[in-house]
Amino acid sequence: MSYIGKTPTVGNFIKLDDISTSSTNSYTLQHNSVNFSPESANHMLVSLNGVIQAPNTSYSVSGSTITFLPSSGTLSSSDSIDFIMVYGNVLDVGVASSVADASITKGKMNLISDSSSAGLSIKGDGSVDGTLQLNCSQNSHGIKLKSPPHSAGASYTLTFPTTDGSADEFLKTDGSGVLSWGTAGGSNTPAFESYVSSSNANITQNTWTKLTFNTESYDTDNKYDNSSNYRFTPATAGKYFVYGMAKITWGGATGSGHYIAIYKNGSMYKQGGIDGQTVDTHNVYAVIDFNTTDYVELWGYSTSNLAHLPQAEPQRHCFGAYKIIT
Repeated sequence: MSYIGKTPTVGNFIKLDDISTSSTNSYTLQHNSVNFSPESANHMLVSLNGVIQAPNTSYSVSGSTITFLPSSGTLSSSDSIDFIMVYGNVLDVGVASSVADASITKGKMNLISDSSSAGLSIKGDGSVDGTLQLNCSQNSHGIKLKSPPHSAGASYTLTFPTTDGSADEFLKTDGSGVLSWGTAGGSNTPAFESYVSSSNANITQNTWTKLTFNTESYDTDNKYDNSSNYRFTPATAGKYFVYGMAKITWGGATGSGHYIAIYKNGSMYKQGGIDGQTVDTHNVYAVIDFNTTDYVELWGYSTSNLAHLPQAEPQRHCFGAYKIIT
């Protein structure tokens, strides 16, 4: 049907519950026994004793309370409120049972989440799971976020990271729905490698001595202490390949063996070395399971009283580790 001028607005037309008068001018407005607050007095049609009342002159409204302003004074039980009609608000649909397409704009929506409910709930229809669709600019294509099926009995919350991540990263969960950014295919970090450059790293005779590898070739997460404790503390749980190499020189003194060992949390974990008066490069390596506080160090042992790691051959000394992708 065509119209001259603006198309008529469909309102929210309801008749409020009947009110019995008494010796007062103020009454509670209800619809289906529930308190009702009209948009304003101008949105109402009120009949008292068969006479249509003028809004804001013959009556006023505050919330769900209507107050009659009769010239004769206070109403009594002999008066009759014939009916009260509410015709809605053309700028606010209120609790309208039907709304014209596209009549509610984003500026009119006030979606607030609280401790007991989400700000927006997208429901299934009994056979199809709820979906949220994000359309292209022309609304001809879109992608959907879909709920798990009813049979899964799934109820969980996904909490997004505080940043937008870096290139080639993906979202991963901590098992409790808290998401963070991970590297595609996993990562071999934290990782480091160090060597001796400014000390001969003397080894006390017949005593396990920590080797002071004081220079880093690399340290991806700054987890190797190369100045005081000479230890690797990755602080990221997982399995790590840990390795050490050292040339122990005994300077011609008598001795029968040279060894190196990986220590975990202050105790020997894996040992390598050789017996006899041989100057050689010794190796040790192990796959070690770390928690967030575990650490490893490299230690040396010699029966010689002159054993040391010669600074002149740093290519024969290294201590390193890297996380294994699992």
